[in-house]
Formats: sequence, structure tokens, C-alpha cells
Amino acid sequence: MVGTRSLAGASGPPPPGKRRHKVSATDIDLSGPIELVVLSVKARAARCRPVGSDRVITLRELWDRVPREITVVKPRKQWTYAGHPYLSGKIESSRLDIDALGLVPLQLEDRGFWTPEKHYWGEGDKPIEEWAKSIIARGPRPSFEIEQVVPGRDPHDYDYDYDYDYEPICESNNLKEAGDPEAARQILMELCQADLRWLYAHAHLGNLVFDSRAEEAIRHYEVGVRIGELSLGPDFDGLLPWGHIDNRPFLRCMHGLGLCLRRLGRFEEAARVFERMLWLNPSYNQGVRFLIDDVRARTVWEDREIE
Repeated sequence: MVGTRSLAGASGPPPPGKRRHKVSATDIDLSGPIELVVLSVKARAARCRPVGSDRVITLRELWDRVPREITVVKPRKQWTYAGHPYLSGKIESSRLDIDALGLVPLQLEDRGFWTPEKHYWGEGDKPIEEWAKSIIARGPRPSFEIEQVVPGRDPHDYDYDYDYDYEPICESNNLKEAGDPEAARQILMELCQADLRWLYAHAHLGNLVFDSRAEEAIRHYEVGVRIGELSLGPDFDGLLPWGHIDNRPFLRCMHGLGLCLRRLGRFEEAARVFERMLWLNPSYNQGVRFLIDDVRARTVWEDREIE
């Protein structure tokens, strides 16, 4: 595979069918701050694991954390209820540190070379747009498809009978449309807890709050983008075409991130995200070519529905 790297001491998700162990009374030192990876969030609690461990604990009194963020907590009390460990304490800080999560990078499948000569750049009598000129000048580049992990499915078991009649993302979207966003959110949170690398869950968590809380939505999209970038590495110069469907979760996270940056008035950052998207997917299936000029012109956001 291309673009992957191993992480020493990585503690990614447990293998399919294997439950996470629970934190024991001796695993938490209450004398000083501890770092917890947030796995999933409810209204007043979050399922977490200590950094460097795959054991789980529930942190109470947590309201606005985002899965994959690392939260520093000064613990007050630890207890067990119905066989599950709980912790309360004062949240001192939170940060996004993908490397510290110990994730196994998603793999990249080689999908052959892309050549600008064979690409459709518009009608022949129209000039090439400015954003496309540097992409054409760069010449042929390799294209790839990002691995998509499905929680509960063993990617090495080709005889695995996946239940396509129950698609959790579709179920979440149906609940959102039916006026039950909290139930929709909990389905997505459960997916996050099952595997920290399922990018679709991040994209749809962002979509849930995009219209009302851009400051929260951007955190979900950014987590998805950073996890994808962990797989690409710092020197990636290939393509991730929209036509390869497993690239879409990552591209949707990028799209949401760029839209939020624009909405929050962070135009230069938004322009960099959209420029990167055009390099990754020159077919601009998400309409980025129609946004980038507005962003460069610092045009103020107008409310609209995210696609």
C-alpha cells in the first residue's frame, strides 16, 4: 500500500467482535491530571479511554467535547456502577492531536495514473480556468482510493455477510429528517466509538449542526480531515477522485471544513482547503470551482443548505 506509516505502540480499535476492556480502579491516578481520548459523547457524559490505552471509562459532566479530541481532566472521583467505571473531574483543556490517538492509518489502494490530457476541462471554445492551469502543468499523477472501515466488519473476511439492509448513516439521516436529531447523533456517536477512523460519521456529525452551530461543526469536519491526512502523509501528491466512492467520506469532511471556515470569515484558510480539494479531485464534483472565487474575494457567507 502507498502513503501509510506504522505507529509504534499504536492502540487503535480492537479487532471486530472484540470488546474493549474497562478501566480498573488501579488504572487511574487521581493525584494529578489525566489525558483521555473522547470516543463518543452524550448530553452529560462521554465514553473515553486514557491516552495509550484501549480501556474505556465514562467521564461525567461533559457537554461540548468532540470524538477524537484529547481532553485533560483533573479527576475528583472514580466509582463503578453496574459494573462500568465512571470518572468525574474538572476539564482543564482539550486539543486535537491525531498522532497521540495511536490510530492505524487507513490504507490507500492504487487506482492507476490520471492524465490531464484525458480530463474534461470544459467546452473547447472556452479558456481554461485559472485554478486548472497549474494542475494541467503538473502533468500525470497517480490516483488512489482510501480504505473505508465499516465498524463491526472484518476487512480481511471476504465471506463476511454485512447487513446492507441496515445502513446506520441512512438511519441517522432518516431520524434527522423526522425531527429527532439527538437520536441521529447517538447513532453516529456509536459508530465513532466502534472505530475512530470511520470518516463518514465525522462528516455527518458536522452536517447535523452545520446550519445552527458552525463553530461545533468545524471541529467534527476537521477531525475527519486530520485522520484522512494521517493516511496520506505530508508529501502526498496524488489524486483522490470522487468517482472512487470510498474517497467520498474524506472529501465530504474537507468540503464541510472549507464551508465552515468561509462561514466563520476565515477566508484564507478556506481558500487553501478548496484549492487542495481541486488538486485531489479536479472533477470538482462538490462544486468547489464555483466557491473558490467567492472565497478569494472574501464574499460573506449566505445561509444555504449543505449538500
